[in-house]
Order: sequence, then structure tokens, then C-alpha cells
Amino acid sequence: MSVEHASERLIGRYARGDTGVAADEVWALEAHLESCAVCRDRLSTVVGEQMPEVTALVDGVWSELGPLLAGIPPTPPRRRWARWPSTWATPAMVPWMGMTLFVTLLAVVFDLSAGSSFGGISLVPLIAPVLPVLGVAASWARGLDPLYELTTATPRAGLRLVLRRTASVLVVVVPALLVAGWMTGTTVALWLLPCLAFTTAALALGGLVGVTRAAIALAAVWAAVIVAPAVALSRTPFALQPGGLPVWGALFAVGAVVVVVRKGAYAVLGAAR
Repeated sequence: MSVEHASERLIGRYARGDTGVAADEVWALEAHLESCAVCRDRLSTVVGEQMPEVTALVDGVWSELGPLLAGIPPTPPRRRWARWPSTWATPAMVPWMGMTLFVTLLAVVFDLSAGSSFGGISLVPLIAPVLPVLGVAASWARGLDPLYELTTATPRAGLRLVLRRTASVLVVVVPALLVAGWMTGTTVALWLLPCLAFTTAALALGGLVGVTRAAIALAAVWAAVIVAPAVALSRTPFALQPGGLPVWGALFAVGAVVVVVRKGAYAVLGAAR
């Protein structure tokens, strides 16, 4: 397979620290440099020719670090299966995942033992759209992740990382809700489509106001507009009835399109707010 290398112009602007290069171009170039030795050599050549002071600085640092690093034993490589979780999720998501399973279990218990107290309304579709959204918020929360700024500033911190963390959330949420829906007799489409639509909406709005802020705002609106009236009136809202599925499908499609069109917004550090 042929490899598309970076242009000489882009490498030259990157080597000079040109601030006019778009953020998504910088992200794409840095991600490419990680796996392309040819372009790394080209970058090194450009730096050596156009910025000799940088080359002298790097050589000076390495002359001092080299003897020190030689005496440090290499870290044993991690197995492939052990590296996978760290590239898809963060330790900050572990408590949330446990909370998600606990909340889902509580919803099943209420549906099976006290469902009549809510007029026969199942709690599973009421909480399904919110659970993945809160998980996405937890995966990007500045206060929960001590490596927040370091991670979101890496070359892979654009849309690809956002989708990876979202996928890791759905991997936990969807199977748990599938079991809960089967136990309570809830139709899969009535909670799965709103769940996916809410998740894409959080990502779409996240490109404007930050993923965490968008997720929290959507969860608050859902609780106030859908959950509270449904419980108070003991009546299933239209949004969770079969007639509302086309609307959820349209929202899911629009959200996915917005995410793809504005993919460059996720390469900015502020998108992880």
C-alpha cells in the first residue's frame, strides 16, 4: 500500500513553528510523524538546515541525558491486551461505569417490584438516554482526569480520541441496558435510538461548548423536561413512545453529520471542557 507523506511546505512551516497552520493540520501531521520514519527524517533535515540553534540545543541535551539514560533498565513492554484499555478509556471512567451498572440495577428492581407506583412506567427508557451522556462527560471532566491537559494536547486528541472514549462508554452501557430491557420487557428500539441520539447530540454540541458542558446540559434538560413530568403524571411521554422513533432517528442522523463536518473542532484543547 502506498503511503501519503506530508508536503515539504507543511513540514517546513511546522519546523519553523508557524502559528498560521490550522489546528487539524498540525494534529494530522503529528499523528503521521508518530508512524512515519521517512517524514521524521525529513523534518529532522529541515530543522537542521533552517534552525541550527534548535539542533545545537537538542544535541546538548542529549549529550547530558545519554549517559544517564544508558544506566536505566528498559521498561518491560506491556502485552497488547493490557495496552488496549489505556487507549480507549481513562481511570476516571471506572467509578462511573460501576455507578452506571448500579443505577441500571436499581431501575430493574423498581420496574419489577414497584413499577405500579409510577403508573406502570418503566424506568429503563427514562434513564437510558442519560447514562451514556454522563459517561462521556466523565471521560472528559477536567476535575476527574489528572492527565486531562496532557491527554487532550496530544496529536491523537481530536475526534478519534473522542469517538474512542464514547465507544468505551457505549460498550458498558448498551449491554447493561439490553439485559435490563429484556428483564423488564422494554422494547429495544424505545431506549436504544434515544440513547444513540443523545450521545451524538452531546458530541455535536461538544464541538461548540465543550463535550463535558454539552453532556451535563443535555442530561439536565432530559431530567427536567422528560423524567420529572413522566414520574409526576405517571404517564409515558411521547418521546418514549413508538411514534417518537422517527424524530430520534432524525436527531441521530443530524448529530452524526454535525460531528463529521466539524471534526476539526475536537482537535482544540477547549473541546474537552
